[in-house]
Amino acid sequence: METFNKNDHQTAAITDINRREFLKRGVMIGAFTGVAGLSLVTACKEEGEGGVGPSEDLMREHGVLNRIMLIYDTCRIHLANGEQFPLVILKNSAQIIRNFIEDYHEKLEEDFLFPLFEKATQLTVLVQVLSVQHKAGRILTDRIIESGKMNSWPGPEESQKLIRLLNDFNSMYRPHEAREDTVLFPALRKIVSTNEYLALGEKFEDKEQELFGKDGFGTVVEKVAGIEQQLGIYELSKFTPGA
Repeated sequence: METFNKNDHQTAAITDINRREFLKRGVMIGAFTGVAGLSLVTACKEEGEGGVGPSEDLMREHGVLNRIMLIYDTCRIHLANGEQFPLVILKNSAQIIRNFIEDYHEKLEEDFLFPLFEKATQLTVLVQVLSVQHKAGRILTDRIIESGKMNSWPGPEESQKLIRLLNDFNSMYRPHEAREDTVLFPALRKIVSTNEYLALGEKFEDKEQELFGKDGFGTVVEKVAGIEQQLGIYELSKFTPGA
């Protein structure tokens, strides 16, 4: 039969106290670490909420471009079917492309992004193609604006020319903006430092406010939404199959 002497009992008691103290301290340290970690995450989140990075800024502007292209698609279908709509819609849509996309968004790319890639000798062929397409897009926009100024509904020949203009614009810009979103913009972080990247975002934001006001992006989106409402394509549910 196994027996314990007095010293054995004292040792066991001390060991039990030490174990409980260790567990207590572990819980306290874990709780403190959790709170500290949560505070750090919260601080980082609050710090990042102040502005929009340059890549995100350019990508959301592509959202405006995509919505205008949907307007162009709708107008093109109406033209092909002989269904009349206010031609001023084309003029107003193309004017948003001119002011917000070409004279602002693309100008940012040409003045700030493209030179960075050329200096780093990265994606230079892509940048060259994008630059050529910017120039081609401005020519198409000029022609669409002029078409939108017509006082009467275009005849068959004029309708076909306008259909080709809208189709050419969308056929070029859909792969154009997709290549920027998936190749060019993600590569930006690899060729500039974090400080340079953040400074670029601030420049973009300052320029947007200078040209379009404090809530410039929101104002432009409202204008696009107004045109969508005129065409009857504002409600997103309309694009759900079977709806």
